Amino acid sequence: MEKLREYLNSLNQEQQKSFASACNTSIEYLRKAISKKQKLGPVLSVLIEIHSGNAVTRQDLHPADWVMIWPELNIKKNVA
Repeated sequence: MEKLREYLNSLNQEQQKSFASACNTSIEYLRKAISKKQKLGPVLSVLIEIHSGNAVTRQDLHPADWVMIWPELNIKKNVA
């Protein structure tokens, strides 16, 4: 979640709102989730990865369980 916090802080307020909207959520929800260290759902995590241009990845958001949620990412990592 720290990477998400850093990414959001690098954006101005309008960019933050636009980013959150593109992710089908609100900046308020993202800030609350960060402050509570709440686990984000898989769909939102993928949208964050896409709309941040991979600045914040699914692995960043799910460090302990990303392999169980997206096992195909581990296969690609081992092949590369």
